[in-house]
Amino acid sequence: MAQPDKKFFENLSGAGKAIAVLTSGGDAQGMNAAVRAVVRMGIYVGAKVYFIHEGYQGMVDGGDNIREATWESVSSMLQVGGTVIGSARCKEFRTHEGRLKAAHNLVQHGITNLCVIGGDGSLTGANLFREEWSGLLEELLQQGLIDADAVQKYSALHIVGMVGSIDNDFCGTDMTIGTDSALHRIIEVVDAIMTTAQSHQRTFVLEVMGRHCGYLALVSALACGADWVFIPEMPPEDHWEEQMCHKLSECRSRGSRLNIILVAEGAIDRHGKAITSNEVKDNRAGKKRLNIIIVAEGAIDSYNKPITTDHIKNLVVKCLGFDTRVTILGHVQRGGTPSAFDRILASRMGVEAVHALLGTTANTPACVVSLCGNQAVRLPLMECVQMTQEVQKAMDEKKFEEAVKLRGRSFENNLNTYKLLAHRKAESELPTSSFNVAVLNVGAPAAGMNAAVRSAVRVGISEGHKMFAVNDGFEGFAKGQIKEIKWGDVGGWTGQGGSLLGTKRTLPGKYLDKIAEQMTLHNINALLVIGGFEAYLGLMDFLAARKDHEAFCVPMVMVPATVSNNIPGSDLSIGADTALNAITDTCDRIKQSASGTKRRVFIIETMGGYCGYLATVGGLAAGADAAYVFEEPFDIRDLQANVEHLREKMKTSIQRGLVLRNENSNVNYTTDFIYQLYTEEGRGIFDCRKNVLGHMQQGGAPSPFDRNFGTKISAKAMQWISKKLKEGYRQGRVFTNTEDSACLLGMRRRALVFQPVVQLKDQTDFVHRIPKEQWWLKLRPLMKILAKYKTSYDVSDSGQLEHVVRNRPRETDAATL
Repeated sequence: MAQPDKKFFENLSGAGKAIAVLTSGGDAQGMNAAVRAVVRMGIYVGAKVYFIHEGYQGMVDGGDNIREATWESVSSMLQVGGTVIGSARCKEFRTHEGRLKAAHNLVQHGITNLCVIGGDGSLTGANLFREEWSGLLEELLQQGLIDADAVQKYSALHIVGMVGSIDNDFCGTDMTIGTDSALHRIIEVVDAIMTTAQSHQRTFVLEVMGRHCGYLALVSALACGADWVFIPEMPPEDHWEEQMCHKLSECRSRGSRLNIILVAEGAIDRHGKAITSNEVKDNRAGKKRLNIIIVAEGAIDSYNKPITTDHIKNLVVKCLGFDTRVTILGHVQRGGTPSAFDRILASRMGVEAVHALLGTTANTPACVVSLCGNQAVRLPLMECVQMTQEVQKAMDEKKFEEAVKLRGRSFENNLNTYKLLAHRKAESELPTSSFNVAVLNVGAPAAGMNAAVRSAVRVGISEGHKMFAVNDGFEGFAKGQIKEIKWGDVGGWTGQGGSLLGTKRTLPGKYLDKIAEQMTLHNINALLVIGGFEAYLGLMDFLAARKDHEAFCVPMVMVPATVSNNIPGSDLSIGADTALNAITDTCDRIKQSASGTKRRVFIIETMGGYCGYLATVGGLAAGADAAYVFEEPFDIRDLQANVEHLREKMKTSIQRGLVLRNENSNVNYTTDFIYQLYTEEGRGIFDCRKNVLGHMQQGGAPSPFDRNFGTKISAKAMQWISKKLKEGYRQGRVFTNTEDSACLLGMRRRALVFQPVVQLKDQTDFVHRIPKEQWWLKLRPLMKILAKYKTSYDVSDSGQLEHVVRNRPRETDAATL
């Protein structure tokens, strides 16, 4: 499993090279994971790696600020927020003299490869430094500070950037390091505020960060079901005050207990006119007990004037008479431990950055490592910076629609989905043709299912359909547990864990006749099934039953939702991210419990059936030493090699080890067996503890990622259903029996793709209920490398340099949240 490979370093060697890593500008959760990955991958390939403490200021000052890193020096960094090597604004580096000092300090250490983790300002500064490098060396030569050999030896400076910013304001990447963690902080606060707001019938105005980019406010609005959001890229129209207050009042009058409005800090309007509330009608009617208004830093109104939390508060109090409170989240959004997503993202980017540095030549432009879908890509740094600057230029010129498009397809999709879900159309605005669409949950519960149902219901109603909820999966379907579900019925569902509709693992095989009867009785014209492997099997049963039951000759689509992430046709499933965060948080606590004790190894069992996704990716996020999975067979020799590895590791300053095991990884090498083996073989060096995480991985509030992934993928599924219903409507009824009318909607690399379920059969291992090919297996060597194993690494999967385009192909529809 982890034996040294004789071809180690054959295709990847950094021997004789020196790499320096620094963090600059504002801090962001996950920066430490990126630093750790750069250091360990650099050492892995034989390069010397240096820390530059305090960002560019440390580079200018030199001395102890530039220190060689060791493998052990980045231990226990993965779960720490902020940046342990420090970050600082540096005016001196903006001057030619400052950059000259920095160049001298780097040459003294033989450093010609820089990995810069920061925002667009930090990365732009790095590129300028690279462009001036040869001239700086000539000046140092003339001043007698270096010799001619040094000028020749260190003739080129190579730069690779990673974007660390909670604002997600850098063009070219779907997500920047720290954004997901910031969303976790925001949603934690919103969820907590809801309980007190409901108790006192209060309206809450929340201000979130993002002075020049509304991503945090927008995605938070989707994640908590906000009724209103103010962001810089979408200033409100004229008379927004009256529209907002009418919306709040209307929600309360319907008996809803929750309203959420998000506003970005510094919001301004479209015309530069100050915001007033003189013309807003006083409307105090209604019974709603809670309004939450979230204000994004940087939000503007239609007159290009800032929208402040105090203004919103005063407006609501004056016009509606609601008891209103303001909460400014501030730097809490930057704090705390990084999420599982940010750790994995930063680790992948760090490894990719080292690959990029090793492959540079004197003519290679500076690049930035980015995320597109679930793939790492390399983009020319200055192309990304230029497009980022174009966004601000478009906003300054009040070309807000262009600014949204420049932000990228992910941002645009988030905004369109929010508009679709937040504002209910009047009856007169709805399409005249009406179809009946049923939605149900099937399989084990997964966090994010409720967000997906809410999205489906509201999009369906907006499309003019009558939506029906089926309780308790296929079994409930057969029993007639079907009822119409309306817009207000799904209010507040996004933050709820589990399945509010109820879900069961029962397959529909023996209920086909009764389900067909119920579909005919309720005139069900389309089905949306949200669930795991049982949902996949059930959809194939319905497809096969079409020849006997015309009731199944309707559009049917499945949205994958399972913590196991084992659905063919989709790289990601709703619920898996929440489970990963549960695993990561638990592993952090377990490792912390060992601090101050003697050397200890923890054996952790994860869920997933035969699919090793949770064990592998959870192991990468938690910094595991090994992860045993079914897809990568192992034997007693592998177990022994892992024990020996840990014995060697424990002879250093590292005090803790972590081993994850997927529940069905091996029928004989059980968690108890591995625990006992490690205990016996580690005797005298370390002791062991074991923990079976169990169903805690399925529970709890869904993560921001799962809330938004469920919301967006379900909205897309409903739009597909609407299209298919129109295509299949003939002579007063819906009839379709083609293969492409029964699909699974999944994320494939960079795309959200509708795939006929019948075509997925050849991609499925039905015995073990897993796909035959799984993308995350390519992450396993990365996890082993970061745990100090010598193993082969497929560099062919590394990102290749791509150009930034204003409108990426449809594949970026799958952009990560």
